[in-house]
Amino acid sequence: MIEIKELMKRGNVPLRGARGHFATNHSHINYYIDISIQKTRLNEAIAVAKELAPKYRSDLVDTILCLDGTAVIGTCLAKELVGAARSVNAGREICVLEPEYNANSQIIFRDNAQPLIRDKHVLILMASVTTGFTANRSIEAIRYYGGHAAGIAALYSTVPESAGITVHSVFDIRDLTDYASYDYRDCPYCKSGRRLDALVNSFGYSAL
Repeated sequence: MIEIKELMKRGNVPLRGARGHFATNHSHINYYIDISIQKTRLNEAIAVAKELAPKYRSDLVDTILCLDGTAVIGTCLAKELVGAARSVNAGREICVLEPEYNANSQIIFRDNAQPLIRDKHVLILMASVTTGFTANRSIEAIRYYGGHAAGIAALYSTVPESAGITVHSVFDIRDLTDYASYDYRDCPYCKSGRRLDALVNSFGYSAL
């Protein structure tokens, strides 16, 4: 087991995680950021949505594409956007959609879901944006199906933009200045012989 701690807090939103040596599908990282509680506990999902919503008051949003199991946060964010008095989305209908993946881990949308993407302004919601790989792949999928990527929102991000689109997050690299991501071939922990503490992805971690 790895020990998850509260690393810091912004408003009513805590950033939880653990320091160590972790492997994702794309890289090795020295922090595991855990948002499992924000993804499942309503009051924390609402708090995250309240932090993110002001950043999109002037951006038209038709659909929120919820990656990493963030559908609860996405639903709360949609409610915040349509309920805001000074927002271009006030009183509008916003759809909340989760992606489907094929055998090659590519995002696909079935025929019945494609109308929620085609000619729509799609806000991508992620747990974290670190390498930008997943964000780029999501943007490509939205464009392939005829949609417009309206923005990228996340709880935590180490990059300011992805594919030319600004990333807005509750926490960023300025809050966790020693966060690092490495190609597995250049990981200093591996080179020094330090074993992995866990394998991590959007579902959580598996300690080794």
